[in-house]
Amino acid sequence: MRKATISKALFIMMLMMFLVLAACSSGSDDADDSSSDEGNGESEDTGSDSEDTDGKVYDIADFSPIKEGEPMDGGNLNFGLVADSVFAGTLNYNFYSDAYDSEIIDWFDEGLLSVDDTFNYTQDGAATWEVNDEGNEFTFTIRDEVNWHDGEPVTAEDWEFAIEVLADPDYDGPRYGDVTSIVGAEEYHDGEADSIEGLEVIDDKTLKMTFKHATPSLLSGGIWGYALPKHIFEDIPVADMSSSDEVRVNPIGMGPFKVESITPGESVTFSKNEDYWKGEPNLDTVTLKVIAPETVTQALETGEVDMVDSFPTDQYPDVEESLTNVEFLGTLDRSYSYVGFKMGTWDKENGKVAMDLENSKVGDVELRRAMWYALDNNAVGERFYNGLRWNATTLMPSFYENYHDDSIETPTYDPDKANQILDDAGYEDVDGDGFRENPDGEELVLNYASMEGGDTAEPLTNYYIQSWEQIGIKVEKTDGRLLEFNDFYDRIGQQGNDDPDIDIYSAAWSVGTDVDPTGLWGPNVIYNFTRWEDEENTRLLEEGVSEEAMDLEYREDVYKEWQEYMVDQVPVFPTVYRAKLAPVNERVVNWDIRDEATELERYEVGVTQDEPVVAE
Repeated sequence: MRKATISKALFIMMLMMFLVLAACSSGSDDADDSSSDEGNGESEDTGSDSEDTDGKVYDIADFSPIKEGEPMDGGNLNFGLVADSVFAGTLNYNFYSDAYDSEIIDWFDEGLLSVDDTFNYTQDGAATWEVNDEGNEFTFTIRDEVNWHDGEPVTAEDWEFAIEVLADPDYDGPRYGDVTSIVGAEEYHDGEADSIEGLEVIDDKTLKMTFKHATPSLLSGGIWGYALPKHIFEDIPVADMSSSDEVRVNPIGMGPFKVESITPGESVTFSKNEDYWKGEPNLDTVTLKVIAPETVTQALETGEVDMVDSFPTDQYPDVEESLTNVEFLGTLDRSYSYVGFKMGTWDKENGKVAMDLENSKVGDVELRRAMWYALDNNAVGERFYNGLRWNATTLMPSFYENYHDDSIETPTYDPDKANQILDDAGYEDVDGDGFRENPDGEELVLNYASMEGGDTAEPLTNYYIQSWEQIGIKVEKTDGRLLEFNDFYDRIGQQGNDDPDIDIYSAAWSVGTDVDPTGLWGPNVIYNFTRWEDEENTRLLEEGVSEEAMDLEYREDVYKEWQEYMVDQVPVFPTVYRAKLAPVNERVVNWDIRDEATELERYEVGVTQDEPVVAE
């Protein structure tokens, strides 16, 4: 039976070898990066094309998240979307699924509600609000000056219509779960009602929403705040909306810029919305284009792009001195990478998880726990990311200061412990080939889905596979290769089609402004790609948004219990928390990369000269 243990020195040597190999490879993100934005994934980090950089370790606290200045009038901004593949082009908040599309939408559309730096709703958004004493009934008033790009006013009916679409039985997007707390939404979805009882249009600009009960989430991002122009979509069948020209070719919004043209999957050109309700934008135009990870540094050096959405942290040590024409902004990213285990399928008919542990190769929690102990994510963060990623512990990152519990004891690198767990659970090498069979004596081969990425993607995937091999678990890449971004998400179940050839996968999750983790781990959300669920998980998730959870201490206790429970059950395990770096050309001013940024907004970004500054 194989009981190999990788020493720290051997691990470092192995990583150095992988990094040398990485210099000769191509691709774009690391193995455990994927995207899912407030709902869904976050954009990919890309890879480095150099070897280890003298062991430099950085601290995200040493970076500023903001670049301010006085812009000139007008000008064009060139924005780079770093991606290894084309963007999907589902350009509407009601229908999009991945972070690439979200980044595009953010330029031309926005929510009706604003939040402060604590992620609580303010009265500064496109709609103001009042709430009753019980905390379950909100009355929203949309400002008179808020209009769609075609000049039509944004109305209460538009907001109501957006929610009705999400709850429609024919809706094919991922966000029905975001409106189920509204009274009558589930009945409407199930065909038991012709309207949603908890929605009432008072007048053109006033909408009342009644929720099943008061929860703290309702004040911190838990309300669907995006309208859908009814005058454009009302004659389109709901089942056809996400593929319509109104979403993919000629999308409109209410944000600071308008879509002028789209080259599918490659680029979008925007012009300023002079009628923007907060004021006329500084820039005349914005050109957004997909930049391949292999060429992102060159594109920044030459001024082809002024900035990118997120820079590969593993490349930073190689370019911090050579990219003389940009300033690197940095902040704590509100996302984490994780390894997930497939334990069921998606029940499309009933819209919920269908767990099937008996037929899952990874249905045994002890196998999952051992695989967590096998990985040294502290070393991964230092050697691959120079300290700009670090070992993750629970499924609530420290981004949530009040809720993250760093006192919970979580598995950290200990291959001896992993081997002992497997021995005790009955996983033995029966045929002497160096790999363990399952407790029934059957061959155990796990298919691992990992995404294409930067030059570190392949080496890091190989490291994970080799680390599991060292404890006798045979793991192979699904199809023998890394998967393209869109193919990856389709196959792990983003459309509800779970590929039986995937047993484990690496992905990432971007947490939202509301701490409630139901959006990824609830029983009726399609993003629960593990297809794992049990009564205790559901109980804790429900308690976290209960009326009792209006008491902050109570809610903190619930989510600390939930974090510990997920560590115990291991449907997934987090690998690394992440820093976010964003290089900005010297001519760009008024850009803030913090998710909670309230001081600077997109209409305020500008440039100080016509041409970008080029690296010396």
